[in-house]
Amino acid sequence: MDISPASLTQSITSFQSQVLGSLFGSSPAGNGDLFSALLSQKTEPGKAESDITSLPNPSGNANALSPTGRNLALFDPESAYRMMSLINNRDALYKAQFSEMSDMKSCVADMQSAGQCLGSIAISTPDGDIQAQLQGFTAQYNSWVQRFNPDMQQGGLLANTQAAQVSLYELEQSVKNRFNGARDGMHGLSDLGISIDPDTRLATLDTDKLKAALSTDKQAAVHTVNDFSANFALSAGLLNADNNFILNQLDNLHRAIDYVANNKDALTQEFGTGDPAKPTGKVAQALAAYNRTYALSAPA
Repeated sequence: MDISPASLTQSITSFQSQVLGSLFGSSPAGNGDLFSALLSQKTEPGKAESDITSLPNPSGNANALSPTGRNLALFDPESAYRMMSLINNRDALYKAQFSEMSDMKSCVADMQSAGQCLGSIAISTPDGDIQAQLQGFTAQYNSWVQRFNPDMQQGGLLANTQAAQVSLYELEQSVKNRFNGARDGMHGLSDLGISIDPDTRLATLDTDKLKAALSTDKQAAVHTVNDFSANFALSAGLLNADNNFILNQLDNLHRAIDYVANNKDALTQEFGTGDPAKPTGKVAQALAAYNRTYALSAPA
């Protein structure tokens, strides 16, 4: 059967999208179809999408690359080169995000331990010790927020990563939960003087309010802390659980990184070398941490 060039190139592009999209595609983190993003971002303004469907299949035979790293056998070597540049940048970004999400996983585990420690508070615990433990928890919680909240802001390393956003949100909601201590007529940690600033998202402890609560009904105050301890630890544990947000995101990133690594030669032969990634700021720091952890050399 005769196949026209147009239908052939359309089939090749569809095949590439299916193969790469299955690895770089939609995930619980809401990143969208990243392969489609590669196609759309490499197209020049005003250039028809159909103009880039002539890119060949990675399994096809391409001529050797030019000294400038272009595959001159292609109809549009520059678009292909820009696509490979984007792949290089995505590879660096995925590695940086993997490092940052791995740090978040460890910090969530630390927060889980911090919440569990509050469960040791009993009616026999001196008021001063209760205050000290709550101050310690508040300080650790604030360190967690200050460490990762900048990543969530527009342009941040994890700004569009649902797993990270949910983690920050869930632990905040656990602190603000007003049902802790309900059996004793309490309204959560707020009745003990702990509140979260809506702008900074940092927690504060009003020691005068805590002292008043302990003086008025210490048993109710202790039950509130115990309830919070159990619920907060549960929330943190679920975030790190198998098949849940953080581990799923790490798995998605790991598969994307592996795909690029395993197919780098074929992609380079097809699209050209592309410009090397030149990350800056937090991306560069996280990428360096990834390379140190996994004993990889930094990108050129």
